[in-house]
Amino acid sequence: AISNAENNHNLDIDSLVVAEAYVGKNLVMKRFAARARGRASRIEKPFSEITIVVRELSEAA
Repeated sequence: AISNAENNHNLDIDSLVVAEAYVGKNLVMKRFAARARGRASRIEKPFSEITIVVRELSEAA
């Protein structure tokens, strides 16, 4: 987040603060695992998406 703020928005990295941070759902990989007696069961491998929002701290504060 700091690198993106510096390169894309020309913000000063020394005055950045984390404004928001949250985790959301993303895709779920579905796989099958072998079980007893020739059967199979489904295994779900969930992924998450992390979002971090940074803001530049104003000099007046």
